[in-house]
Amino acid sequence: MASHIVGYPRMGPKRELKFALESFWDGKSSAEDLKKVAADLRASIWKQMADAGIKYIPSNTFSYYDQVLDATATLGAVPPRYGWTGGEIGFDTYFSMARGNATVPAMEMTKWFDTNYHFIVPELGPEVKFTYASHKAVEEYKEAKALGVETVPVLIGPVSYLLLSKPAKGVEKTFSLLSLLPKVLAVYKEVIADLKAAGATWIQFDEPTLVLDLDAHKLQAFTDAYAELAPVLSGLNVLIETYFADIPAETYKTLTSLNGVTAYGFDLVRGTQTIDLIKGGFPSGKYLFAGVVDGRNIWANDLAGSLSTLHALEGIVGKGDKLVVSTSCSLLHTAVDLVNETKLDDEIKSWLAFAAQKVVEVNALAHALAGHKNEAAALKGSDHRRATNVSARLDAQQKKLNLPILPTTTIGSFPQTPELRRVRREFKAGKISEEEYVTSIKEEIRKVVELQEELDIDVLVHGEPERNDMVEYFGEQLSGFAFTVNGWVQSYGSRCVKPPIIYGDVSRPKPMTVFWSSAAQSMTKRPMKGMLTGPVTILNWSFVRNDQPRSETTYQIALAIKDEVEDLEKAGINVIQIDEAALREGLPLRKSEQAHYLDWAVHAFRITNVGVQDTTQIHTHMCYSNFNDIIHSIIDMDADVITIENSRSDEKLLSVFREGVKYGAGIGPGVYDIHSPRIPPTEEIADRINKMLAVLEKNILWVNPDCGLKTRKYTEVKPALTNMVAAAKLIRNELAK
Repeated sequence: MASHIVGYPRMGPKRELKFALESFWDGKSSAEDLKKVAADLRASIWKQMADAGIKYIPSNTFSYYDQVLDATATLGAVPPRYGWTGGEIGFDTYFSMARGNATVPAMEMTKWFDTNYHFIVPELGPEVKFTYASHKAVEEYKEAKALGVETVPVLIGPVSYLLLSKPAKGVEKTFSLLSLLPKVLAVYKEVIADLKAAGATWIQFDEPTLVLDLDAHKLQAFTDAYAELAPVLSGLNVLIETYFADIPAETYKTLTSLNGVTAYGFDLVRGTQTIDLIKGGFPSGKYLFAGVVDGRNIWANDLAGSLSTLHALEGIVGKGDKLVVSTSCSLLHTAVDLVNETKLDDEIKSWLAFAAQKVVEVNALAHALAGHKNEAAALKGSDHRRATNVSARLDAQQKKLNLPILPTTTIGSFPQTPELRRVRREFKAGKISEEEYVTSIKEEIRKVVELQEELDIDVLVHGEPERNDMVEYFGEQLSGFAFTVNGWVQSYGSRCVKPPIIYGDVSRPKPMTVFWSSAAQSMTKRPMKGMLTGPVTILNWSFVRNDQPRSETTYQIALAIKDEVEDLEKAGINVIQIDEAALREGLPLRKSEQAHYLDWAVHAFRITNVGVQDTTQIHTHMCYSNFNDIIHSIIDMDADVITIENSRSDEKLLSVFREGVKYGAGIGPGVYDIHSPRIPPTEEIADRINKMLAVLEKNILWVNPDCGLKTRKYTEVKPALTNMVAAAKLIRNELAK
């Protein structure tokens, strides 16, 4: 029985690619050095899968930043502002699109479906001249072949690529991106011909948008696309891979009728109802790639349960090579290798499987198939709203805080310097005492406070120097959490996160942030924000126990955060930010499931702050997702102030207010993109503020960056914040006139 892996993590077991990328970006190493690290990682990944006995090994799933940006490079769809004049796209153009540069901003970045992975959104229009400009897919296939490994080249499917794109700036929002399909397919034909000439016998097209609710026009695009590609695909086995949810019934009919397609891949972990569609009819003679090993969580597979599912499918597809055991999606979304976890409790470790172990699980199932051998529940009775409406609360808060029009603030974190990381590392290793650690962290807080006062920022933050990661920091202090040493998962570019493991009931044994927030408040007379991570974000950025509903676990976390909020208030912290950066990220892909999720997710947020006084101002923060479609749920969160990503997405957030949605709470759409080293001039920020004032009342508008500043350097942060404050003052003066 055959086995298949949809995709694999790229960063390396100890984040080798991350460090190579950052060294290259900082000018400390060459492009050749970076390519050498990447080639070594690819070789190791391919060898690992080959040694494990995987038959269908993917290539072209490795990326220096993200796979959608790779597709943009392949298609030569480079926005004109990057000055690309043709030829093979190199690192300069590639990374400028991803990160921006000194003169132009980066392309928009948003979440990959309902995961914490991000992708660079293609900017397309009728004037784009598509051309075959990156030969990465065929180069990696040849590279693997030279190592003696036959692979399945993976391409983002042409229709999903267009559906995940947006109209470029200056192009009408009503422009049909699918009208570009013939031009895009012309390049795909060249890529496919190249792969055939190199000896490829299989090609995998990832078409994850097939799990969404698609109208007839979009479904027809899939039919048209693969009919057009059929002649050049002749002689190849073609796999269409889907993941993250069930396939709608009408879509299933379209998919299984596509011309020239020989295999279909389904997520049977999150898409359990798809099995019923398969039982209702599967095309004779086709391959079924059954995604029974979870690519998005770290729990060991229920091998007996998976084998039962596979036996049922075998009765439909038939015995032999037509049923292929696979992962539910790319293993990009899980950690790399459990072998590196030397400090994890042995019992907990026995419950887990990272990417390397999931490869073994897939092959074990293939061999077996071939014949080889609480408190939270009580919360549902209330909706947990604060007793006073937001307008009255804002009046009470203004009397206490006395903030100017267009108050300035930042989102929480400040740059994490090498010295700061050293202090935290040495304290964890026992090389410095707790007293030395506290002294060092307090000194860092003092520097951040003094800098903000010098810049004349209105509401301050302490900079979070005690935290390496916003979720890990809280998980380490809550019961029910466990942590890996090297369980790194890529988020975007070189950014990696190490999701905690929620294995039991969650509670808060003692205060988590009160000491540091109180110390910071004692250093200034200006309001100091207490900084917390919200329950839904902690959930969505963790590997979550699967023996109870996710809502139950979220309510447990919400109660723990509620205790912390109330302790911060007692300690004299009058502004408390509860970040829900990942609330939108967890939205189910199927519309029929979204209302239920939003109901319990929003409810969990309200639980955290239901007990505070009217004069305590509750902030929340959200970033790098499309929020327009859940704006009413955001309003229902009943926060006093929301800061939200805006600048990198071409200010599309503002369109929802132009369309008539009324928002009465405080709101701070980000005025500049912190994921780019570019320093925005004062005039540009002032222009953004004016655009916001065109649709929002001046008395509710805040001025802030898009997100936290931990990934930036002080040489970037200081001038950027200087310009931000100057812009706010400039507009204040204009309003005063």
